[in-house]
Amino acid sequence: MDDLVAGAATLAQRLLDAPELADRWTHVQAVAKRAADLAPTVDVADRELLVAAAWLHDVGYAPALRATGMHSIDGARYLLRQGYPMRLAALVAHHTGARFEAVERQLVYEIDDFPLERGSVTDALATADLTTGPQGQPMTFQGRLAEILRRYPVDSPVHKAMRRARRTLAAQVRRTTNRLAGATVNRPWTLAGDP
Repeated sequence: MDDLVAGAATLAQRLLDAPELADRWTHVQAVAKRAADLAPTVDVADRELLVAAAWLHDVGYAPALRATGMHSIDGARYLLRQGYPMRLAALVAHHTGARFEAVERQLVYEIDDFPLERGSVTDALATADLTTGPQGQPMTFQGRLAEILRRYPVDSPVHKAMRRARRTLAAQVRRTTNRLAGATVNRPWTLAGDP
């Protein structure tokens, strides 16, 4: 499984480490680090999957992958074509309230190609994304949501979706925060190769 995280990081860098995506790449790196910090909130067997999904959650923003106009679906489809597991692709497809955006964009059939998982992994992935700003800075959930709503016009699918998803996303962050507070870990979980 260590190879999954390393491969995800390498692929994300290849697709997103470009001048026109500088902020996106910085955000993705910070989300992956945040996901590693949140790893104690998920089963041990799912920790590397969580971090790999964090590395890959925004690959659909790469210009070469754009097809539907919805980055989570475009990224998930690409991951399947590259041989990544369906579960990982589905986490990317559905991350951070993506289903709400799919409704706004009339892409429900497309997102339904990916099984919707509910639980600690999806909660932690959303929390990592929603507590990391667009330039990789730590943010509160409320601050991050406000930033997203300011960045997108009121009539955009993203703005509408995030407003509708607010309670669902807040619940995911709250559950993850509670799990983290209750986690008893003898030593912090680290990525392979960390000291």
